[in-house]
Amino acid sequence: MIELNEEFWIDFYQQYYSIEISKIIENYKKDDHSLIIDYKDLLIRNPDIADKLIDSPSEVIHSAKKALINYVQNIKETTGLTDDEIDNLNIRFINIINKINIRDIRGTDISKFVSIEGIVKKVTEVRPKIITAVFRCKLCGFTSEINQKGNKFIEISYCENCKKNVPFELIYEKSRFVDAQKIRLEEYSERLKSGEQPQTIDVSVDDDLAGKVLPGERVVINGVLKSYQKEVHGIKSLFFDIYVVCNSIEVKERDFEEINISKEDEKEILELSKDPLINEKIARSIAPSIYGYETIKSALSLQLFSGVRKNLPDGSKIRGDIHILLIGDPGVAKSQLLKYITDLSPKGIYTSGKSVTSAGLTATAVKDDFGDGRWTLEAGALVLADDGIAAVDEMDKMRSDERTSLHEVMEQQTVSIAKAGITATLKARCALLGAANPKLGRFDPYEPIATQINMPPTLLSRFDLIFIMTDRPNKEQDLAMAEHILRSHYVGEMQRSRFKDDDKELIENIKRIEPEIPPNFLRKYIAYSRDNIFPVLTKEAINKIKDFYTSMRSGGEDSPIPITARQLDALVRLAEASARMRLSNTISVKDVDRVLKIVEESLKQVGVDQETGKFDIDVLMVGTSKSQRDRIWVLKNLIKELMNTGDGIASELDLMDRVKEEGLDVEKVERDLSILKRDGEIAEIRPGYFKLVNI
Repeated sequence: MIELNEEFWIDFYQQYYSIEISKIIENYKKDDHSLIIDYKDLLIRNPDIADKLIDSPSEVIHSAKKALINYVQNIKETTGLTDDEIDNLNIRFINIINKINIRDIRGTDISKFVSIEGIVKKVTEVRPKIITAVFRCKLCGFTSEINQKGNKFIEISYCENCKKNVPFELIYEKSRFVDAQKIRLEEYSERLKSGEQPQTIDVSVDDDLAGKVLPGERVVINGVLKSYQKEVHGIKSLFFDIYVVCNSIEVKERDFEEINISKEDEKEILELSKDPLINEKIARSIAPSIYGYETIKSALSLQLFSGVRKNLPDGSKIRGDIHILLIGDPGVAKSQLLKYITDLSPKGIYTSGKSVTSAGLTATAVKDDFGDGRWTLEAGALVLADDGIAAVDEMDKMRSDERTSLHEVMEQQTVSIAKAGITATLKARCALLGAANPKLGRFDPYEPIATQINMPPTLLSRFDLIFIMTDRPNKEQDLAMAEHILRSHYVGEMQRSRFKDDDKELIENIKRIEPEIPPNFLRKYIAYSRDNIFPVLTKEAINKIKDFYTSMRSGGEDSPIPITARQLDALVRLAEASARMRLSNTISVKDVDRVLKIVEESLKQVGVDQETGKFDIDVLMVGTSKSQRDRIWVLKNLIKELMNTGDGIASELDLMDRVKEEGLDVEKVERDLSILKRDGEIAEIRPGYFKLVNI
């Protein structure tokens, strides 16, 4: 039997925590009056008591708190604290060595001290919770105190003074309340096996721990596992539910901390980074079973590594995450690429636009049993993917109000909630990888991109890179793709049937579709890079980017705008990601050259005016090219002239005659007229006659 005497704790505090206790006394706050004890210190000082904390936590925590109160009471004159403030001091233990997964909790763990990792899925509002209730007899005025434990409010009906059952009333002024909150903790999705659903556990938080975490944050919850009997329609069940009475919360600050990188792994990572072809190897390791798409795979590899998030002196922030959109014909492996990237990313979440809602993507306030009928805040996919990659398939199938919720996430990287009195801003610092299909099934290279997919230009402009994936007949490419796909099937069949170590043909085929860098190791490589590498631009790299930007925009005032500051930001992010792939702390000219090729390839696909063949970013940014805007301007002037000579209206026949005189393309003008009608800029008075709405 281990004796928990006060002398041990007093000596322990004096040896390890005298400075911390002094700081708590000097800076006593309502939301910060706890002594944080590192479990490892207790383990060094007395392993038996450290073990007893795990097996009999209530006893150890009570004795430690009692000793702390007495320790501070002895120096009360120098502290300036009241008796109530001293009594409110808490003991909290962190850095528990043995952590347990939520799904591995069993009945033998009840009443034990547990340490659980997870992501905060839901939180309730912070509300007062009664811990000591003072009752007064309505007949004689006698008062009684009842310590409230468990989940149900305990009342009294028998008066010790009157010696009979009498009505009592609760005296709020003399009762003791603490701030309280409930948290729902969910398992990390990236640790789940195929088909597993993430499990959750509820956590009871009170006093100065309440209100410290928000949905989406990754935390370690340390506390005592408790149970309560479930009731179904008032009948007690044989089954018990579990929850954690929280003792301490550790918010995980480092990215990808849950990925275990050993010293051997680190040595291998550093060795691999010295390979001069590391960027190409990583790109080839992305979905090798999918033929082609070298530029797209290079871009996706940069997205995995990400740029550097920056906080500027004026308080503004620049995102480092890279957003990529894939638009393409059916059957070009868009969804497979999305799934592969989310599996490869140390933190990845995949969802489909067909079934997603704005609440499921961002966050929502809900009213349910978890919050005892009160409003609770629940995190969506983009919040849960904080510091990772969120892949949204079928983005064109999303409703317009759902797509609107993406604007804030993509640029500000936050989710703002204002509902039912709850106002909160959650972090959503994730890269977005989207996929969309053209409206008419297949992509038309002669139509502007904005008119072919069901997405507004304001959303398209927020993507750093957009790629078109078309399915066009090409004899050489079709033959190579057929061989690649059939080779993949052949390898799969042979491995299930008659694979032999000396089958040279099969081994050669396996090498062709096997990643050059194994996925598990590549995940560690990415996590190591994002945690430790923060590259800066060299002067040569700055000049290279500057020259590219200025040369692209040097066409003159009347020329189309080929590139904007948004693409300049994207260039820097991509160059930072390229340096991170090499584990380099400096961005070289080679990094800039590599990403310039990718950016130019993207701009050729989505930022070229098909009428003139020139770069025009407005095709993407606003949905209309400069040549189209110029034509519409001429068209409006012609309509205005006809209105002045035609009693305020213009005839379509007369307009087409004038259009031919001006040398404009009749087919394009007809398309422009339908756009003006759709946007409400011209009104058709009667068939064949119209007028400008705003002259």
